[in-house]
Amino acid sequence: MSSRFLAALLAATSITLAGCAAATDRAPVGSLVQEPPVYRLGADDKIRINVYGEDPLNAEYLVGSDGNISFPLIGMVAAKGLTLTELQALLTLRLSQSMIVDPKVSIDIVEYRPFYVLGEVQKAGQYPYRTGLTAMAAIATAGGFTYRANEKMVLIQRFGEPVEQRLPLAPQTMVLPGDTIRIKERHF
Repeated sequence: MSSRFLAALLAATSITLAGCAAATDRAPVGSLVQEPPVYRLGADDKIRINVYGEDPLNAEYLVGSDGNISFPLIGMVAAKGLTLTELQALLTLRLSQSMIVDPKVSIDIVEYRPFYVLGEVQKAGQYPYRTGLTAMAAIATAGGFTYRANEKMVLIQRFGEPVEQRLPLAPQTMVLPGDTIRIKERHF
């Protein structure tokens, strides 16, 4: 790459980034685009735990309905409510207190807990979660709306929260693992 081309590329990139930053500063207050919350583990999440150099421990583990995983050498580990980083630190600590010297632990999510769709959809039920899922895609997964459905708003009860949120049904309305989506009947 020539130095002139590289300089032009860097200049174009900095202009583009500056334009993005300026556009972000002008975003309307209360816009629908939100930073995703930090993901916390819950029942029915399936994770893969790897301990470097300890192949018998490397496996997939399911977070049980009690919020625990059963891990060899250390027994039950409370995973519910922890981030992957927090669980990694906890397992590292507990394994270092057992027979393993300086354990190197990594954790990935294999399968998120399911989400649920209720109300005025063709096939209400439980569905597997996919990263980046929107409310519109979740409704499509449930077969779409019935003829009575209110297609302008959605009620979402976030996993672990006691009340539903009333949200506009827009392309930016995100669904998270464990959410319950309810479509109400429209008023004629």
